Amino acid sequence: MHQWIVPIAFIIVGLCLGLIGEKVIFKKLRKFVVDQQIPGGEIIFHALHRMTFFWFLLAGFSGAFFYSSVDINDDIKNLLRKKITILFVFSVTLVLARLTAGFVNLLIERTEGVSASLISNLAKIGIFILGTLIILQTVGVQITPIITTLGIGGLAVGLALQDTLANLFSGFYLIISKQVRTGDYLKLDNEYEGYVTDINWRNTTIKEIKNNVIIVPNSKLASAIFTNYHLPGKSITLTMDVGVGYDSDLEQVERVTVEVAKEVMEEIAPELMDNEPNIRFHTFNDFSIDFKLYMRVNEYFDQRIAKHLFIKKLHKRYQQEGIQIPFPIREVYVHKVGSENSGLDLN
Repeated sequence: MHQWIVPIAFIIVGLCLGLIGEKVIFKKLRKFVVDQQIPGGEIIFHALHRMTFFWFLLAGFSGAFFYSSVDINDDIKNLLRKKITILFVFSVTLVLARLTAGFVNLLIERTEGVSASLISNLAKIGIFILGTLIILQTVGVQITPIITTLGIGGLAVGLALQDTLANLFSGFYLIISKQVRTGDYLKLDNEYEGYVTDINWRNTTIKEIKNNVIIVPNSKLASAIFTNYHLPGKSITLTMDVGVGYDSDLEQVERVTVEVAKEVMEEIAPELMDNEPNIRFHTFNDFSIDFKLYMRVNEYFDQRIAKHLFIKKLHKRYQQEGIQIPFPIREVYVHKVGSENSGLDLN
C-alpha cells in the first residue's frame, strides 16, 4: 500500500496547486491586467482559461508516474508517457490557437474595414495543423510521408473543390486589395445594396437597409461590377433636381435655396460645412426653369434624411418668399370653324 502514497500525493498536490492557481492567483492577475488596461492582457487570460488547472493536474500525474515505485509494464509506461505528451501538446496547441486568433482580431480591429473571421479562422486552422503534426511525430508516426501524400492529394482535392478554393482566394483578394471592407456600403450591378458585415472563407454578407441579409459568393463579388459608396471616402455629394416658375427672380432663388441647404447640412453634417452647397441652372423646361442642387452628406445612407429635410424646409421657405414651384400645365386653344366652311353649325 505504501507504494501508492507517493503517486497519490503527487496527484493531490497537482490538484490543489491547480485549484489555487485557477481560483486565486489567476483571478488576481487577471484583475490586475484589466485594471491596468494592459494591451492584449485579456486575450492572454482568455487563452489560458482553465489551462493552469489542467497543467498542474497533468504535472501531478506525470510526477506520480515518473517517481512511482510501483512496478509497471514497459508497454504501459510508454503508452502513459505518450498520452501525457499528447495531452500537453494538444493543450499548448489550443492556447496558441486562441492567442493567434485573439491577436489577429485585435490587429484587424485597428485596421478599419478588414474582416476578421477569414484571417483569424485560417490562423487557428494553421496552428491546429501544426500541433497535429507535432503530436503525430511524438507518438512515432513519420510525418514526411503524410506531408507528401497530402501534397499529392491536395491536387485532387483542389480539382474537386474548385468553387470553394475560388471563393477562398477571392476573399483574400477582396481583403488585401481593400476594394471591399466590412462596414462599406455596396450597390451591386443586380441592384442589391447594403452594408458589408463580414467576409468569410466562402461568402460576403451584405445587410440591406430593410434588415435582410444578402449572401454573395466571394468569387461572384470579385468579378462583379459594383459601386462602393465608402471609397475613397464616406462623404458623398447629394444631387437633387428642382424647378421654379419663369416669373421667379433667379438670384433670389439661388440665395434662398443655398441658405436652406446650409441649414440642412448644419443639422446632419456640420463637419462638412467647408464644402458649401451650390446650385446650377441647366434647362428652360416646358413649364419651369430647372436647376440641380449639390450638397455634401456624411455617407450614402444620409441622403434619405437629407432629402427629407431639404424638401420640407425648401417648400416652406419658397412659400414664405413667394417663389412658385410650378406643376405641369397644358393650355389647349380650340379654334372655332365657321359653319359655312365646315358644314357644321357649332352654335
